Amino acid sequence: MKLKDKVLIVEDEQSIGNFMSTVLEANGFDTLRAATGAQARSLITSHCPDLIILDLGLPDMDGLEILREVRAWSSLPVIVVSARTHEHDKVRALDMGADDYVEKPFGTSELLARIRTAIRHTRTSVGNADLAQTGKYRIGALTIDYDKHHVLVDGEDTHLTLNEYKIVALLGKYAGKVLTYDYLIREIWGPMAKADNQILRVNMANIRRKIEKNPAAPQYIFTEIGVGYRMLGTE
Repeated sequence: MKLKDKVLIVEDEQSIGNFMSTVLEANGFDTLRAATGAQARSLITSHCPDLIILDLGLPDMDGLEILREVRAWSSLPVIVVSARTHEHDKVRALDMGADDYVEKPFGTSELLARIRTAIRHTRTSVGNADLAQTGKYRIGALTIDYDKHHVLVDGEDTHLTLNEYKIVALLGKYAGKVLTYDYLIREIWGPMAKADNQILRVNMANIRRKIEKNPAAPQYIFTEIGVGYRMLGTE
């Protein structure tokens, strides 16, 4: 089963939210909905979306507060979709870390293109040329397909769960670098997740059972004892 990118739509106008949700789901995305900043905070920490579409004029707060909070712990893509058209509003949002700014009203093709571009940039920002061009990270018999959300070994799907895939995909994006336990937990389970390595160790044990020929002597993902994990790099 193909895993889908999960988009959180933070929009208080129900008709616009319904429209965006319908368009995105028809084009292969899963969607979550929030009508207030408080709902958005809860869904971000509990569901860890792959991308956020953020309206600024929320009933309980300025959407920029949500952007500021997200940027304090994550680089997940945020696209502002707003009726505010003044240049200083755009500049402020982009300076605070928004990946893009789309004015209302907007075309569906434009919005979809901006979403795909923002998601693609999350995998190309670390400078892996092959990953940027192909959407795949390959090392030995292992292939991480970022477009199809699959991890293959010798061409066979390893049937990772969603969280297992997210762990492998994140390690592949930063292949050769050590990612700390705390960083992985925060990126996969959100900023409010308990800093307990046990859930990460359980997931890693399952991952190694699925991708390694000998889980006790891994070829692809290595443990840096007391620090975190590292994916085998290409150099």
